[in-house]
Amino acid sequence: MIRLPFKDEEIGVLAHAIEVSEELISDFYKISTSEWKRYRYDIQSLKDLQEEEITDGAFAQIRRYLRKPGERMRGSEPGDFFKICVQDHVIRKAVERDAQIELLPLTTYVVIHELIHVVRFAKFIQRFVSTPAEQEQEEKRVHALTYQLLQGAAIGGLPAVLAAFTDCRTMENFLVD
Repeated sequence: MIRLPFKDEEIGVLAHAIEVSEELISDFYKISTSEWKRYRYDIQSLKDLQEEEITDGAFAQIRRYLRKPGERMRGSEPGDFFKICVQDHVIRKAVERDAQIELLPLTTYVVIHELIHVVRFAKFIQRFVSTPAEQEQEEKRVHALTYQLLQGAAIGGLPAVLAAFTDCRTMENFLVD
């Protein structure tokens, strides 16, 4: 598979999807602006990923680090940092394969799905390290929550994305560093 990163225009669409997703997640989970600071995460696309953060089999990959890569921390600071690694090439392939799927609603779905995981991990609702059976159950829960959250959202092209992922079981990989 050829791994072409998003072009500037597509990065703009992803940035808009992130903005919309964070707002919807804030409303859904009642997270204030100041509370977001405790959810230590970053979202990066293909051009900013390390080789080990790239996969060809998922729309995104969540990596858990003890701290933000490249950041020095004092011993008393909390450690877990989640990096949502957006796989541009996999998302692009889905958009090219299915004419009904558009980039904005698909990236919004992917980002919301990943942010739900981050919130669930940060609130200790779900353990990051878990068995394959537990991961499959978590995926089903998060897909249901993503669908519930997005059902009423006014995003053009979203019904096609929701229909396409109704029975989807996995969207990402969870890896610990």
